[in-house]
Amino acid sequence: MRIDLHTHSTVSDGTDSPAELVQVAAQAGLDAVALTDHDTTAGWDAATAALPAGLTLVPGAELSCVSHHDGPRGISVHLLAYLFDPTSPAIVTEQQRLRIERRTRLRSMADRMAADGLPVDADEIMGLLPADSPAGRPHLAQALVRAGLVSTVDEAFAEYLGNGRGYYLPRQDTPVEDAIDMIAAAGGVTVFAHPFARSRGRIVSVDTLAALAEHGLTGVEVDHPNHDEETRGQLRGLARELNLVPTGSSDYHGTNKTIPIGAETTPPESLEALVEKASGAQVAVG
Repeated sequence: MRIDLHTHSTVSDGTDSPAELVQVAAQAGLDAVALTDHDTTAGWDAATAALPAGLTLVPGAELSCVSHHDGPRGISVHLLAYLFDPTSPAIVTEQQRLRIERRTRLRSMADRMAADGLPVDADEIMGLLPADSPAGRPHLAQALVRAGLVSTVDEAFAEYLGNGRGYYLPRQDTPVEDAIDMIAAAGGVTVFAHPFARSRGRIVSVDTLAALAEHGLTGVEVDHPNHDEETRGQLRGLARELNLVPTGSSDYHGTNKTIPIGAETTPPESLEALVEKASGAQVAVG
């Protein structure tokens, strides 16, 4: 089986609609795919309705979190949540807060760029987003590409939007322990996304990963485009040591990134372990 447990649609910062994404997954020869848009479950129904025959959909979300284990500044971390009840009041409330936070942050970044004379219009950018969608820096990066300031989304992050760049603004994200607890209470499971992706900025320590495993973290994303072979080997060892489920995923964003869907995959036994541990939402089978 070929399984990709980390993808994004137009509901957050991908370029394929949920319906298009499951078609792309099937065409790529995947047997199972997870839809994990940022801080929202709004694409689940559309993806399920369009599910091709033979493809399994794992409903999920990528949660914006912060860890304070490695110092008071905190480190931004992402948590992949799967198979939870999307109607859980705690989750609905926190996802709504995060979506508002994301949209406010994006507008502030765009306004700062416009004030410096860059051809960026915050109203235009926000007008292109689906109602109540979680806005992200990739949407601003796309505007920079359209304006001709950069050639790619990656270049926009490197020049303008990356952590430490002139227009970067932080978010008020969910404490990662709180996110683990919320998802567990809603019957779901959690996987630490790209934990040692150094190219993305500061990373958590091994001690932090161990503490989160003790707190109830279910798994860790081992095979990811931003992990080199040495890092993958380290994470596989930690997964065995800490009794975490190892996963692999492309982190597919459509044309916003160059990585194709299914570029990294999850072992079938890992998906089986996640499903066995969950008691919330169910997988959908086409």
